[in-house]
Amino acid sequence: MEEQLQDEMLTPEDRDFVTALASGLEVILAFDESHPRMTLSEVATRTGMNRAKARRFLLTLHALGYVRKQQRYFELAPRVLQLGYSFLSANNYRSAIQQYLEEITNECGESSSLGVLDGDEVIYVARSAARHRLMAITLSIGTRLPAAYTSMGRVLLAQLPEAELDAYLARITLQRYTDKTFATKGELKKCIDKARQQGYAIADQELDSGLRSLAVPAFDANGKLLGAINISTNAARIDLDTLLKEYLPLLQSKARLIRTTISC
Repeated sequence: MEEQLQDEMLTPEDRDFVTALASGLEVILAFDESHPRMTLSEVATRTGMNRAKARRFLLTLHALGYVRKQQRYFELAPRVLQLGYSFLSANNYRSAIQQYLEEITNECGESSSLGVLDGDEVIYVARSAARHRLMAITLSIGTRLPAAYTSMGRVLLAQLPEAELDAYLARITLQRYTDKTFATKGELKKCIDKARQQGYAIADQELDSGLRSLAVPAFDANGKLLGAINISTNAARIDLDTLLKEYLPLLQSKARLIRTTISC
C-alpha cells in the first residue's frame, strides 16, 4: 500500500526533508532583479553557504541547464521558466482571473492584480497594469512584497487559522518604509482582524509613499481560497472615499464572478 503523505509541513530536522533539494532551490532564488549575474563568492554570500557547497549546486544546475556560466559569472538560464510554467499550467484558472483583472483596469483605469501568500510575502501571479506607474519598483508576475504592508497580504493573512497567524506575527520583523508605516505588531494584528471582519483591506502609503491599495479575497465555487485581488491607485489622484464607494463594489463584484465561474 502506498504510504500516505502527511499533512503537516516538514521542518529541516525531519528525516524526509531533502536538504540538497532545498539548497538547490535556494541557489536559484538567490538570483533576482538586483542580482541577475553573480560570482561564486556572491552566491555563497547570498545563500549563507560555504564556497564549496555553493560551487557544487551551481555546477549541478549548470549541468541540468538551469544556470549559465560566463567566465566568473553565473546567471539563470531560460529553462528556469519551465518551473514557473508548470505552476501556471497546473493552475489554469488564472487565465480566467486575468480577464477579470483586465476588466477592472478597463472600468476604473487602475492596475489590478491577483496575489497569493508565500511564506511571509505576497507573490503576484496575475496582473493587469495601468499605463501610469505606481511604485519605484516594477510590479509584474513573480514580484514579491512583504505581506504585512500590502492590502492583498492582510486579506490573505486574515484567512489564516489563529495559530498560524500568531506564529507569523511572532517570527516577522517589522520595517518602517514610510512615515505612515505602523510601528508595532499590535497595530498589524488590529489591521488583520479588521480585514477579517469587514472582508477587505486597505493599505494606505505604508509600503511606498503615494501608493494606496484595496484588496478582497477570491474564492472558487467550492470555497477554496485562490488568492486576493486588488486595485492599486495613486493617493494624490484617488481619495479613500472613492476607493470605498466606487472601487470596493467593483472588486467585490469581480470576486463574486470568480466564485460563480471558477471551480478547482
